Amino acid sequence: MNKSILIAALAAAVAMPIGAKDRVTHNPDVTNTDAILHVWSWNFPTIAENMKRISDAGFTMIQTSPVQECYNPKGSSKKIFDEDVTEGNWYYYYQPTAWKIGNQIVGSRDQMKVMMDSAAKYDIRVIVDVLPNHTAFDVDAVSEDFVKAVGGRDKLYHSQGLNPVKDYNDRYQCTLWGSGALPDVNTENPDFQKYYMEFVNDLLSLGVGGFRYDTAKHIGVHSDPVDTASGVKENDFWDVATGRKAVKGVRLAVPYDDLFVYGEILQDRNVPEAEYADYMGQTASSYGHILREVLDKGNAKGVDLVSWYHQAAPEYLTTWVESHDTYANAHESAHLTDEQIRTAWVFLTARQNGVPLFFSRPMNSTRKAYWGDNLLGARGNDEFFHPEVAAVNKFRQAMKGQKEDIQISENGELLMVNRGKKGAAIVNISGIENFIDLPTGLPNGTYYDEVYGKEFKVKKGRLTGIAAPHRTYIIKKK
Repeated sequence: MNKSILIAALAAAVAMPIGAKDRVTHNPDVTNTDAILHVWSWNFPTIAENMKRISDAGFTMIQTSPVQECYNPKGSSKKIFDEDVTEGNWYYYYQPTAWKIGNQIVGSRDQMKVMMDSAAKYDIRVIVDVLPNHTAFDVDAVSEDFVKAVGGRDKLYHSQGLNPVKDYNDRYQCTLWGSGALPDVNTENPDFQKYYMEFVNDLLSLGVGGFRYDTAKHIGVHSDPVDTASGVKENDFWDVATGRKAVKGVRLAVPYDDLFVYGEILQDRNVPEAEYADYMGQTASSYGHILREVLDKGNAKGVDLVSWYHQAAPEYLTTWVESHDTYANAHESAHLTDEQIRTAWVFLTARQNGVPLFFSRPMNSTRKAYWGDNLLGARGNDEFFHPEVAAVNKFRQAMKGQKEDIQISENGELLMVNRGKKGAAIVNISGIENFIDLPTGLPNGTYYDEVYGKEFKVKKGRLTGIAAPHRTYIIKKK
């Protein structure tokens, strides 16, 4: 790091952002009730057509794929993934060419408006996946209007923005070089900030209720190195994006606290999680990894499933069993069966905190054919409205105000989330039938689960019954 960058970084580090919100101190009385459906690669008409089904399944929010103009080679909008790279790839919409609403995958601005009207009808909050950090690999595909708006091509990227990151734990490289080799936008350029905020405000004018910030950890906070070579004086993108300051007369159009915003801040060494928490919620990626390891083993014995493994308070974490990246990018989670994912979803969603996100896998996908029907824009498979998924989503809302108590059987194959004295979620993560005998706060009596009508008994603070392989049960106090 050169001397000017080091001095600027140290100076910025002593000043905390004005208006910061405490997202680090946990309030044990808070209970989260929302659940997000990630309608990955669905287009706007498909989302609108399925809004009632989404609502009936107990989801309160949806997260769309990126909606800005993106890389669009001829014939590229057909398949989710094409090894020959001729009929499309899901990651094209993660390669912006301009920040204007509408692309070949999700649809037009007018189609988005129809989808937003449908969401409002069913009281579903819409979160849009936004990605101000980078552009398409092909810099010549970037819109000339966009280049002009930011002051020219030399103002578009950080001074080292075309260099691919080699060490993601080096914050200089992480925030100022190209992540995934994608050209790194100069997010501190006021002209870019103005241009980007006009896009955000257009989304808000359609009724969008929040954002997922892609590659958020690659956009610097105040303690990070400053790109002085590009004329940058401070890392103020997040101050602008969250409405703390205006840029060239443009400011976030709605109160920031009215929005649901979280950043894709994948956990690793040297990530300033506490500082990002001043601005937004974050992803609990380490917890998701631990959950998947438990699923692989079919056993949680000796595993701490209570801790969230994060510096931020759990009420501000977005959680998942799998994400689109773990499924589609590295296929880290793609081998897990739908049943396995479902069991972990029930456990995760029954918990008191975190806001869980359910990734919608492609229609007719299998553990050998991950892409299924392989059609961009089409609805995902039926798992998002499986009765067990819907039951726990609704259980989550019904348990508002009830604190959690997590129990794991001695053999590690049964998990139970008690919620005060009002309910419990029972999860068998193994492939064999198990007898359950665990502590609960439910009153003495006989209970029948919400989905299968399976009988469980509570006597003297212990819940007993039989749990089928890879099966979950939701029981509530009558």
